[in-house]
Amino acid sequence: MRKGGFLEQMMRLNSIKELINQGDVERAITEIGKLLHGDFPFKDEAYYLCGNAYRKLGNWQQALNNYRRAIDLNPASPAFQAYRAVMDILEFYNKEMYNQ
Repeated sequence: MRKGGFLEQMMRLNSIKELINQGDVERAITEIGKLLHGDFPFKDEAYYLCGNAYRKLGNWQQALNNYRRAIDLNPASPAFQAYRAVMDILEFYNKEMYNQ
């Protein structure tokens, strides 16, 4: 990938991060989908961001699926910690359901 392409891709990821931070997660997911259909070198980061977007929507299964894809591509991805955090949350909620 040419140097300009690298910077352009990083800028696209930063734009997606900003969309997620601003709460425009549906648009962020759409933009991530566009990145993942092309030749994109940072797919692990894109899957991690997609997981974050789905987590914000409360779609835990899609969040976990995307975190898992990121981890499969890059075991050192921050998606590993995010995956564990979501699992901890789900286990906590499930335990609460059993105690009712």
